[in-house]
Order: sequence, then structure tokens, then C-alpha cells
Amino acid sequence: DEDGPAPPADDVRQPVDPAEAAEAAEAAERRAVQHATRALAAAAPGIRAAARNTAGKAAEAVREEAALMRAWGVAPGELERMPFDERARLAERLRTGRLARWAELIGRFRQMADGERARKMENATGELVGVTLGDDLSRVIPSELAGLGLPELRAVFAARYAAGELMLYDARGERTTGQGAIIACVDTSHSMYAAGPGGVTREAWSKACALALLDQARHAGRDFVGILFSAADKLQVFRFPADAPRPAGIDPILDFAETFLGGGTSYQAPLTAAAGLLAEEFDDAARTRGDIVMITDDECGVTGEWMRGWNDAKHRLGFRVFGVAIGAPRATETGSVLEALCDNLRSIEDLTDVHAAADLFRVI
Repeated sequence: DEDGPAPPADDVRQPVDPAEAAEAAEAAERRAVQHATRALAAAAPGIRAAARNTAGKAAEAVREEAALMRAWGVAPGELERMPFDERARLAERLRTGRLARWAELIGRFRQMADGERARKMENATGELVGVTLGDDLSRVIPSELAGLGLPELRAVFAARYAAGELMLYDARGERTTGQGAIIACVDTSHSMYAAGPGGVTREAWSKACALALLDQARHAGRDFVGILFSAADKLQVFRFPADAPRPAGIDPILDFAETFLGGGTSYQAPLTAAAGLLAEEFDDAARTRGDIVMITDDECGVTGEWMRGWNDAKHRLGFRVFGVAIGAPRATETGSVLEALCDNLRSIEDLTDVHAAADLFRVI
């Protein structure tokens, strides 16, 4: 201007060469890539190990969940149809419930009972034990059939058949006789919390047996009732009818398995309730021959008047009573109350042995 050259401004920028700027940016990018590559190479072993560990834990969790569900009788198809939230809630309940430790025992009981059912024979020939006379053509011995090949012996065969004098294979089979409900009366007094060999509690063994009996009832199309008892004023009944519109879900089964009443022991209360349920079934559907399984670790008395009523009910309704004394030698002694109440009584000492009660699942 007229006063001379203007002073330089502070914000004046020096001109930038585009080629130099591009080269600098490319160099910075190369350095960043090299740094990232070295960092990734250093972290890769840890990432792979963490991924393998996470995948392994996930697979193990899936296997444990499947085994847990299988032990409690949840079918794979039912599990697949279950919403995720419900499935997660159920898995958590099974893992943390009262009998969570004994899922494997429950599973073994169910497998044993399933195997015993396969051995049962109803309206079948069974084991061959000799030769007898009769008219059952399905059991005629070969030498009798050979006579049909000769025209002159056919009339003899026909006469012997009409008279029931054909020689037949004699067989002995096992037949189920129950038609009414299966009722499991399970003692849940304080003493049932005691553990036996292998750390298995009396409660766990009893509940596992009862759940296997529930499977037995479902397989035979019979009602099942679980009666938990302790003292005379402590009783809880869980009903699983065979003719329900849909089978009971896992939740009521878990409620039955996890309930523990505590207290003392009374035989009269649960057996009175069981006989009443069978009488109700008889009046409503004319079904008789139910089966009561009494599982207890104690011996207690009953009144004479009650015993007379009990025997009258047995005679009228035709039910059977199976007794299971867990670690209670006195209960199986001759003249004991439990022996007087039961048609069939057994003692269980080794609580890790599920086969100690195997015969129950062949005759019920």
C-alpha cells in the first residue's frame, strides 16, 4: 500500500505439493498395516485358544443340558419345540433344584425300569418249562403236527383237539395284573434326608423310584398319584391322570420331586388317602386292582380299628401293597406293622443299586 509492504498474516499457509502429501499418507498407511499385522500375529494364539475354550465349554454345556433333560424324562422333540426362554429357565431349575445332584440316579432308575418293562410278558407264552395237554394250536409240539401229514391220523388229531388232549409246550410267563392307579406313598420325614452308601440320600432314592413308577403308569395307560407324607398332619398329593387331555409337563413333576415335608412318620394318613383315591376310581370308572407302593425308612404303629378298615378296603377294591423299607431293618422283621400292611415287602440297604427294586417293575 502507500505506506509500504504489508506485514505477513499469521494464518498464511505454505503451499503443499500434492505428490509429497500422497507419498506421506501412503507411508503412514503402510506403517499402520504393519503395526496391525504384528499385533494380530502376537494375539492370534491367544484368540485361537480362547475360541477353542469357549466352543468346548459351549459344547459341554449342551451335552450336560441334554443329559439332564433326558434324566428327567424330557424328550428331545419336546425340548426342540420349547421356546428358548422356557428351556433356559427349565435347565436352570434342573441344575439348582433339590434333587439336581441325583439326576444321574434318576436316569439310571428310569433306564432300569424301561429294561424291566421289556422283560414283561402279557398274554405271551413265556419260558418253556415242559409239555402239557390242551388245545392251543400255537403251542402244539412238532410230533403232533406230523400226524396231520397222514390222512388216517387226521381224524385222531381232530378228536384229541376237541377233547383238549393235544401235547403242547408248557410255558411260564410274567403277567401284569394291575388295572387301577399306581400310587407311590413316599416318606419325607426328617430321617429320609440321611445319606447311605455312596452319599445317596434316602429321599433321592425314593423320589427316583417314584418317578420311574410314574413312567410305568404312563406306559400302561394307568393313573399315577404321588403322595408325600411325614407326620399325621403333613400330607401332599400330586395326581397325574392317564386320561388328561395332554400329559403333565415337567413342572408338576419337579414340584413333586422337590417337595420335602419334614417331621415325623405316620402310616395311617397316606394309606388312608391312597385307599380313598382307589375307592373314588372304583366308584367313577369301576376299576379295581390298583397298586400302592409304600416307601419309608421308619416303623410306626396303627390302630386296630384303622387296620380293620384297611383290610376291608383291600378286600373290596382288590388292590396290592408293595413295601420298600429303606435302611429300616425293624420294618421288615416278622410281625412288624409294615409287613402286616404289605403283600410284598423288600429291604433296601445299598442306595446306589437301582436294581434292588427291579422286580417292582415286572409285577406292577
